[in-house]
Amino acid sequence: MNNNKTLGRDPLYGFLHTEVEGVEALAQLALDIRWSWNHAADEIWEQLDSALWEMTRNPWIILQTVSREQLEQKLKDADFRQKVDKMIQENEDTKNSVTWFQKNHSDTPLSCVAYLSMEYMLTEGLPIYSGGLGNVAGDQLKAANDMGVPIVAVGLLYQQGYFRQVIGKDGSQEEFYPYNDPGQLPIMPLRKPNGEWLRLQISFPGYSVWLRTWEVQIGNVRLYLLDSNDVTNFPPHRSITSELYGGGPELRLQQEIILGIGGWRLLNELNIKPEVCHLNEGHAAFAILERTKDFMKQTGLPFEAALSVTRTGNLFTTHTAVPAGFDRFAPNLIAQYLSEYALNNLGISLEEFFALGRINSFDNSEPFNMAYLAIHGSGAVNGVSRLHGSKSRELFRPLFPHWPDVEIPVGYVTNGVHMRSWDSKAADDLWTEACGKERWLDAAEGLHEHIKDVTDERLWEMRTAARKNFIEFIRKRLPHIVEVSGGTAEEVQQAKKLFEPDTFTLGFARRFATYKRPNLLLHDKERLIGILTNPDKPVQIVIAGKAHPADMAGHELIQEWVIFSRRPEVRSHVVFLSDYDIFLTEQMVQGVDVWLNTPRRPWEASGTSGMKALVNGVINFSELDGWWDEAYTPEVGWALGDRKEHGDSPEWDAQEANQLYHLLETEVIPAFYDRNEKGIPLQWTSKMHKSMAELTPQFSTNRTLKEYTEQYYIPAAQAYKNRSATNGEAGSQIINRKQTLRENWESIHVGNVQIDEVEKGHHFRVQVFIKESAKENVLVELYADGINDAKPERIKMEPDTDKSNNAEEHFYQATVETERNATDFTVRIIPNYEGVSVPLEDNLIHWQN
Repeated sequence: MNNNKTLGRDPLYGFLHTEVEGVEALAQLALDIRWSWNHAADEIWEQLDSALWEMTRNPWIILQTVSREQLEQKLKDADFRQKVDKMIQENEDTKNSVTWFQKNHSDTPLSCVAYLSMEYMLTEGLPIYSGGLGNVAGDQLKAANDMGVPIVAVGLLYQQGYFRQVIGKDGSQEEFYPYNDPGQLPIMPLRKPNGEWLRLQISFPGYSVWLRTWEVQIGNVRLYLLDSNDVTNFPPHRSITSELYGGGPELRLQQEIILGIGGWRLLNELNIKPEVCHLNEGHAAFAILERTKDFMKQTGLPFEAALSVTRTGNLFTTHTAVPAGFDRFAPNLIAQYLSEYALNNLGISLEEFFALGRINSFDNSEPFNMAYLAIHGSGAVNGVSRLHGSKSRELFRPLFPHWPDVEIPVGYVTNGVHMRSWDSKAADDLWTEACGKERWLDAAEGLHEHIKDVTDERLWEMRTAARKNFIEFIRKRLPHIVEVSGGTAEEVQQAKKLFEPDTFTLGFARRFATYKRPNLLLHDKERLIGILTNPDKPVQIVIAGKAHPADMAGHELIQEWVIFSRRPEVRSHVVFLSDYDIFLTEQMVQGVDVWLNTPRRPWEASGTSGMKALVNGVINFSELDGWWDEAYTPEVGWALGDRKEHGDSPEWDAQEANQLYHLLETEVIPAFYDRNEKGIPLQWTSKMHKSMAELTPQFSTNRTLKEYTEQYYIPAAQAYKNRSATNGEAGSQIINRKQTLRENWESIHVGNVQIDEVEKGHHFRVQVFIKESAKENVLVELYADGINDAKPERIKMEPDTDKSNNAEEHFYQATVETERNATDFTVRIIPNYEGVSVPLEDNLIHWQN
């Protein structure tokens, strides 16, 4: 993987005190996002400016804000300088250590994965994220650093990012968009060797846009960012990368062109040549086209042949659980922005371009679907949980007509989280005692055995300390929220005393959208009030989350919670913490006792918030959806639902609300308060033990990245190497075979089928009509659906050359040893090319009538 050998770097960009001795070491630490999870450096920034550190959690701002005198004084302090030098040395040791990837996969063809995503959640000091998608992307980059997986990433630098939230006096959400000053973000401009800022030019209809480039350091991993806020651009064009998920379809299309086409061009400028391109959602799918264009230029191949080569190195991860979640663009908008690109860069017509993003290429009214483009241009597709993989196969069924759902080519890798980023200090100490300091630097296998040895007393000590710290955090943060919301002086003072450190604390935080049902707890307010105010077993609830600015239903859900929290009888039991961000997430997943999640199944593709709670001994109580559907057992937590889909039925919502109340009243809360003679809730700590030991390693990014590497990245790198050899000759051969088969496909059909009973099974003989020229490109087989969720049975039928009567009539046969009825098996004919993924690359299929 290239390390910027052709470019200069400006590590002290925007920093005035470069002449202070030792400041380079501080800048080196501040510009490496490792500090966002390696909290050993926190003390350094606190000593420079404790108040600013608490407000921003951004070392780079602190370095640019403190005075020269303060820097000089601290750097002359022997203890302070020793801490800095120790951190620098630890970073160097980590950088040069032998990683999991080097130990296990250094001899593979994989040298670089390009990871493209619309957002990245790395630190509150770099606000270019909204929620779950960015969480997944950021945590996977952190894990790539820990495990040594060779990934470089590309994204967008938003001038404003996602909105900041304030709750108004009436309880409604108000949105604000503060400007992200690049000079105060932990990023560096990319520069050419002569010092010139590396800038890219992207053509839009009638004008060009210049893009500035930036680098983010995450240990040994690099994230490159593009933004349009260049002074040479026309003012409206400078704001293309202003907001994350803001504006209308045209702005979204512009951003996705910049991310996909501009992102791949940036990698070229940096002389980075990935074997694998990982598209984190369909937003980045235009990278497929730019990669193909490069291969066309390199080899002289036409578009279709070049795409058949490059697609093997592309992986598309979909996070969408409903059809409306895919980005779709009107045909006239695609024509306006990409017709010239299609003709001049790809050498294809606009109609051929549209076919890449449609089900029916001849339907001129069908919008252009970015997920379809990603599928048509990738060698593998995956969902982000087992259940989501299954739902995705249903969503993409129209692209694979007549194929069984189970064979629609969508796998799954269940998301995980970067545990080092989400554990509290108390949890980190416990895990270190049990499993060692290096526990998250490999595949995290075997950790469960060590956690089982931790005593109940030690577990409860950790939880008690974490809850106490969280209550202190609430008492600091809440008065500011009340004040900004127009609260009285008395209400501000009351906020400083709310909540108790020994009371059962329930947490709920996520995007406020109707399908997430954030107000399921409010279904019966009087019953909830009774649960909260039980004098013997009281409950306190912490709520947080944002609604998309355009989602009025989400706004109403927030307002309902805020108004409820202000009722006198529950004021000391419920708080809504505004401006949900990564820092607030950390506090909540570390401090609450139970993490609640109530989406409508199957609309939660995976969910990651509850995974973050695992490492802290927090127990999950969730709908059987997303990751919890495969994680849940009664020993590790609590569950809602019946593993069936009920749509948006109000009757089912009411039933599940009652189930939620019942479980809280009869199981969850009693388990928390039922203590032994030492004051330990043994039933509770038993669930903690099981949850921490069994689920934390399983739902960490270590396991996730291991699966991506071994199941997708390495096979994709090998496939790309094979197809790109000899100037991509395999691509032309594949296209020729596909064309030959399609020309003959309508004449291919299954004739008579003869079945004879044999010992232990059946013998099948089938008549197939197929031209000799197409015969070598098909597979004739018997197919039977799997039983009890097992994989389907597929039995290859062999040619029976003695039975052929003419050039187009052929016979195939197979003997099946089985107890199943012969009628369970059906003859079918499918494409068969060496090294080609069917049906992903060719979806033709004929079934026996």
